[in-house]
Amino acid sequence: MSTKTQGALGAVVSLLRYPVKSMQGEELNSAWFTPQGLLGDRAFALVSAEDGKVVSAKNPRKWPRMFEFRAGYLDPPEAEGAIPPVRITLPDGTMVTSHQNDADEILSRCLGHAVTLQSAAPKRAQLEEYWPDMEELDHRDTVTDEAMPAGTFFDLAAVHLLSTATLDALQKAHPQGRFEVRRFRPNLVIQLDDPEPGYVENGWIDRIIAIGDDVRLRITGPCPRCVMTTLAQADLPADPQILRTAAQQNRAHVGVYAAVVQGGLIRRGDALRFAE
Repeated sequence: MSTKTQGALGAVVSLLRYPVKSMQGEELNSAWFTPQGLLGDRAFALVSAEDGKVVSAKNPRKWPRMFEFRAGYLDPPEAEGAIPPVRITLPDGTMVTSHQNDADEILSRCLGHAVTLQSAAPKRAQLEEYWPDMEELDHRDTVTDEAMPAGTFFDLAAVHLLSTATLDALQKAHPQGRFEVRRFRPNLVIQLDDPEPGYVENGWIDRIIAIGDDVRLRITGPCPRCVMTTLAQADLPADPQILRTAAQQNRAHVGVYAAVVQGGLIRRGDALRFAE
């Protein structure tokens, strides 16, 4: 149920959590937000036993099957207490849990590389990112090593917001494409009450957003997109034009990053407004 209030920008229409980095996640009706972000989000990751780097779909040449895996928790994470074990559904539909003794062996065999499932980030965590040959972004078909925020499995920030208005604007620019939420892996999808044409989140940067009764998020910057947005997912086809369109329309930015100023519970339907 919507909790629309006076002065609301819009409402949360989708809450998403990704327990294991670069795997498919789970949609929620409500979620706790802490100073570290959405509780349980990117709490686990696979780490390559070959080079110690975090496994990421950002390098699909090396890790082409990551979107074929889905992760969810055996029990809902609680605001107080340890993160529960995670359950991973493999591409063939079988399941493995993080507390199985043979979990690493099963995942390694499935991926064709030796990996370990970890819930503690390496001290100086890195991942590999593939940059396709794109004139719009001055990319030259290379793979780079990218540092991750200390002690986390995040790319740049803990929380990612995306409006349906931005997806609509991209869709109009590339009508043949499918600009679906799952391409962009946000935590919060926002539907605006009075959407303006274009990329409205750009105007939220450096402002405090209030969601529901308690949560306050500071919008820290735009979310730059990468090759992951172009990859196939189940019935969603591969489409290089997704990233090219974002580059042409909004400097490859889709949505915004945020930091948690004040934590609490967010429910689907909660109103979103600028804080006083």
